[in-house]
Amino acid sequence: MKRRDFIKMSAGLGAAMATAAPMSGASAQTKMMLKASDVHPLGYPTVEAVVRMGKKLDAATNGRLTIQMFPSMQLGGEKEMIEQAQLGALQIARISVGAVGPVVDDVNVFNMPFVFRNSKHMEKVIDGEIGDELLAKISTNEKTGLIALCWMNAGSRNIYNSKRPIRTMADLKGLKVRMMGNPLFVDTMNALGGNGVALGFDQVFSAMQTGVVDGAENNPPSFMAQNHNQVAKYFTMTEHLIIPELLVFSRISWQKLSPEDQALIKKLSKETQAEQRVLWYEAEDAALEKMKAAGTEIITDIDKKPFQDAVKPVWDKYGAKYAAMVKRIEAVN
Repeated sequence: MKRRDFIKMSAGLGAAMATAAPMSGASAQTKMMLKASDVHPLGYPTVEAVVRMGKKLDAATNGRLTIQMFPSMQLGGEKEMIEQAQLGALQIARISVGAVGPVVDDVNVFNMPFVFRNSKHMEKVIDGEIGDELLAKISTNEKTGLIALCWMNAGSRNIYNSKRPIRTMADLKGLKVRMMGNPLFVDTMNALGGNGVALGFDQVFSAMQTGVVDGAENNPPSFMAQNHNQVAKYFTMTEHLIIPELLVFSRISWQKLSPEDQALIKKLSKETQAEQRVLWYEAEDAALEKMKAAGTEIITDIDKKPFQDAVKPVWDKYGAKYAAMVKRIEAVN
């Protein structure tokens, strides 16, 4: 059975299961297994954080609510996961902000290149008023079909490729670089001198292997978890994007939960936000060591100023409407 057919069948079965036992009133004691999915494998920080959240949920409800994790793109890429969550076939998904930006434009401010000074600055923003405000906007926008539970750290995104070390923008010229499917990201890569190509995350390895693209951009743990080091030798710490990720819940499934269960899941989600961060930094350090051991050339001796200056057209095109929010972000210390 092809994976897409399996996904469709899973969506139909999941939707039927989700509507079979509303979690309210007298039926609030009905057992419910919440399906969770991630593109990354078991042990990856975002996956492990949700697995731990499931154990807490199981303990807090005496086994009434449990989480079953489907890692490693078993249920498809982020696009498929979002579609399944919107149908109620999947309850929990870890997705990129980039996937939500086209629907909830306000969160696109986090997608802007070099909007954060560093990862610590980003964390203070998502932990505070701005982070909570954007979670609420995603949750209350009917078009998303999602409830945004919490943020997750995804480190910085950096450019890697199979052709040559990237130390200057001139080195990027002519390289086809995979970007997430958001025009803002494609424009960012084009502004930096490369040729941005929008592709799903599940297509990146084969696209680099076959030469459809010369490289991609992501964080070290993702680079190693997806074996991209096998098809890309050069990894440059451009840190052009520092984008937090989201843990979301199917709105259809959420509405079937009792207010008490909703409150419990929200509480555990905030704990998960903090726990995932610890897991993230451990994974980041481990990934960098593995990259060195595997022979990946990690380039850190770059002048970021020209890269920051080069994305001005992107800010001119997309940034004006975020001016007030950007000032608030810059003010966070």
